[in-house]
Amino acid sequence: MEEELAMLRQLIGQLQELLHNGSPPLTTPSSSSLPSFLVLHHPQYQNGWCLPCIEETSADDCCDIVMAAGKRPGIFKMLETVKRTRKDRNQGKLCTEGDDISGNMDQEIWQEFPQDLFEAVVSRLPIATFFQFRAVCRKWNALIESDSFSRCFTELPQTIPWFYTITHENVNSGQVYDPSLKKWHHPIIPALPKKSIVLPMASAGGLVCFLDIGHRNFYVSNPLTKSFRELPARSFKVWSRVAVGMTLNGNSTSHGYKVLWVGCEGEYEVYDSLSNVWTKRGTIPSNIKLPVLLNFKSQPVAIHSTLYFMLTDPEGILSYDMVSGKWKQFIIPGPPDLSDHTLAVCGERLMLVGLLTKNAATCVCIWELQKMTLLWKEVDRMPNIWCLEFYGKHIRMNCLGNKGCLILLSLRSRQMNRLITYNAVTREWAKVPGCTVPRGRKRLWIACGTAFHPSPTARA
Repeated sequence: MEEELAMLRQLIGQLQELLHNGSPPLTTPSSSSLPSFLVLHHPQYQNGWCLPCIEETSADDCCDIVMAAGKRPGIFKMLETVKRTRKDRNQGKLCTEGDDISGNMDQEIWQEFPQDLFEAVVSRLPIATFFQFRAVCRKWNALIESDSFSRCFTELPQTIPWFYTITHENVNSGQVYDPSLKKWHHPIIPALPKKSIVLPMASAGGLVCFLDIGHRNFYVSNPLTKSFRELPARSFKVWSRVAVGMTLNGNSTSHGYKVLWVGCEGEYEVYDSLSNVWTKRGTIPSNIKLPVLLNFKSQPVAIHSTLYFMLTDPEGILSYDMVSGKWKQFIIPGPPDLSDHTLAVCGERLMLVGLLTKNAATCVCIWELQKMTLLWKEVDRMPNIWCLEFYGKHIRMNCLGNKGCLILLSLRSRQMNRLITYNAVTREWAKVPGCTVPRGRKRLWIACGTAFHPSPTARA
């Protein structure tokens, strides 16, 4: 109930910000049995909107009817419009005695609510509410799929990334972690094949790229909306492991996206969603030593249109620019006593995350690449009290995704199974609640995953 109340506060706050014309909102006289209301006006429209003062109202009074509004057209207690004459506005009256604030809303008046304002408010709702929002009615579901709403949502800053993972117990369904609510979701993507294991490999713009365990077929989907595409067959087959990266052509999926795979023998291809074909068949330039020994435990990371892959021998980084098609290699020695390391990114900074082990002591450390010297510099490490819990244990680390300076790590041993997040901006470490079976208590073991920015408008 507290979460629902917080969502209502955010919705009404957005309405206040969008509709208010410069003066503080006025409050209607309240009775002992009714909550007080705020009366808002937009300068371009004749109608006003009365909103309940949530600070003075219980959650039960305000939260029960939010989703019912879309299904029951005769009742909308949360938002009620009040017709005002020019004389009333000039005199500054709140509402006439004939107005019934607690009564049923006039649907003809409500239909005059500006569509652009409605889209602006809805686009600012917490992402998790879109699961419920789509189920209210066909009109609300169609709103999310409209081009105008897509443009409105794209103009907003990116949200906190989510993490799409699969578990050892059920590799054919995803478990999605929302760090903002510290909650696990269990979406189902019906179009994914059921008879083969499909792994999340990369993401861009709210879309997740999947590859079956046999390295044969690629799929792209939006876990929120179930938008799905099976990519065409590649021009030639590669049975060995491949590294996969993904970038956008612009600032949203409406401009298309690209997917790159590269194998150890230097072969690679690029898929463009606009042309729906794989192109640039070839091999890595001869100035880069083959075979390319990629660190497959480290997922490729993207900065703008450039993908970065971690090399094991020689130690360093391999980059590919999706626009120019140029490969580059950087020889960068890794820190000593390092294991299970993986690349990460924060803005335009390349980071390195790994286990530092000396004798029986193990700790997770963070390094940043110095562009002038091409050396790794340690910038942070896990709190000592957490590191002490690893003492004497054979810990293995796996990165489950990195977007927007947030990293999800899995730390496992025979005695423990822990998930933690690290924020490279705030340098904050946080423990992640265990992932359990829906409506059950059995804890699931996360196998692999990737980070993505949740978007209700991204289309595969």
